[in-house]
Amino acid sequence: MTTEPPGASPSFAVLTADDPAEIGGYRLHARLGSGGMGHVYLAYTPGGRPVALKTVRPELAGDPEFRHRFGQEVANARRIHGLYTAQVIDAGVDAVTPWLATAYVPAPSLHEVARRHGPLPVETVLLLMAGVAEALQSIHGAGVVHRDLKPANVLVTADGPRVIDFGIARAADAVALTSAGLRIGTPAFMAPEQALGQPATSATDVFALGALAVYAAGGTPPFGDCPESVALYRAVHEQPDLTRVPAELHALLGQCLAKDPAERPTTSAVIEAVRRHPSVGARVRFTDGWLPTAVRTELSRHGDLPEPPASPHAQPTVTATPVPLPRAEVPGPASPPAPTRRAGRPVRWIVLTAIAALLLGGGAVYYLDYPPEDPAPPSGTEQSQDAPGDEYRPGYAGVELTSPDLSYEFDLQNGKVVPESSVDWYLSRTATAFTIPDDSDAFVASGDSLTPDGCLKGLDSSPVTSLKFSELEEQHPFCIRSANGRDIMIVRLVEAVPGGGAVTVSLSHYGKDA
Repeated sequence: MTTEPPGASPSFAVLTADDPAEIGGYRLHARLGSGGMGHVYLAYTPGGRPVALKTVRPELAGDPEFRHRFGQEVANARRIHGLYTAQVIDAGVDAVTPWLATAYVPAPSLHEVARRHGPLPVETVLLLMAGVAEALQSIHGAGVVHRDLKPANVLVTADGPRVIDFGIARAADAVALTSAGLRIGTPAFMAPEQALGQPATSATDVFALGALAVYAAGGTPPFGDCPESVALYRAVHEQPDLTRVPAELHALLGQCLAKDPAERPTTSAVIEAVRRHPSVGARVRFTDGWLPTAVRTELSRHGDLPEPPASPHAQPTVTATPVPLPRAEVPGPASPPAPTRRAGRPVRWIVLTAIAALLLGGGAVYYLDYPPEDPAPPSGTEQSQDAPGDEYRPGYAGVELTSPDLSYEFDLQNGKVVPESSVDWYLSRTATAFTIPDDSDAFVASGDSLTPDGCLKGLDSSPVTSLKFSELEEQHPFCIRSANGRDIMIVRLVEAVPGGGAVTVSLSHYGKDA
């Protein structure tokens, strides 16, 4: 279960040339992550206090309905003052690129803790539930539904959990739910009503709390580690798998995971159930012993913040101008059309499966997440200063997408899942292999890492035409170069369900100017 040293310090990504030096008077020092909503930065107030500053993507910023809802949700979020939430301290709702600043909590997420240390003890899980339930009371009391409660959005501190990233999801719903097939949330922790596109309520967050507790106690989500489309189907039609969860938690978690929202307990009832549980003994307190020793040791290392840069950032101060996002997401002139369009590729009659039609609505599943930036390549794989790969600038990184069946493909330029035959630069698939445009070329790495420079050298020396799933284990990434040579995509196969089922990949985009 452990994939990193238990005492690992938090990782911060260095600011790129595209990042501004300042937003709304807050000095930016590092990236904390990037995802479907935009970027998250570690920033400082003029007086030196750290904050987590989130920006939103240009396409959301340009939508009037999103901006209206974003302003409403920020106003609601500012009224949330719970002890187990990260306080919203400032926002730029009228900026060209809206942003939101919250208190920075120097602590690992529950996702990180479970990944490094494995399942948590019963008492820890119960206390975690009580703390998160109290945070939800504060959030719901302000008229807000979190909608994306998951392990990555719960920070683990010495004096209890902290819930983060509330206040944007509902605003994003206003945009996403007017577009066919889009969902806001994380499929592995979505309630049935969310999977079906129905309104989210406080009971929706209680379901997510139960799913989060299953993950903390057993190491996997309640419907297993599976592709997004499968998780959505199981949330609606199947019972949660509690076989890895200690028996003394089954009753409470089963109630939280009820299919019918009306049958789930309220947050107050969850706290009372924890208080009555024999493992807690009527005292819901976050003392020194509420966390395992290894986790407590790790917490002491999370207060180490990166050193401020020696000189001011090269970019000018920005307060009311757009925050540039990855190149592939910035609207601009379209690339010249490819000279050919999928020559020789047979046309298939597309029959959507019932699951895809019901749960995906013909589009991608979008979810709020701020995954860590891709780590630096291992020693020996760095690009030299004058390497050809240095011409390529990072775009979006580590975006995980799932094609639910043969009628969907990956839009490489924009990092989306789209219906087949709708884009020119694509990664499609058969039941056993990937296919790419005839005017693109590919290379498969022999090791477990791949850089743009390594991709270019490989394309020149060892291009491939076969991309069979059986030959693409997760530790062997491959790359694809666009027909005009301006874009490179580094791809990792995460999972391929046999027989033409769902295929999940991780995509990292690099591009260069014309």
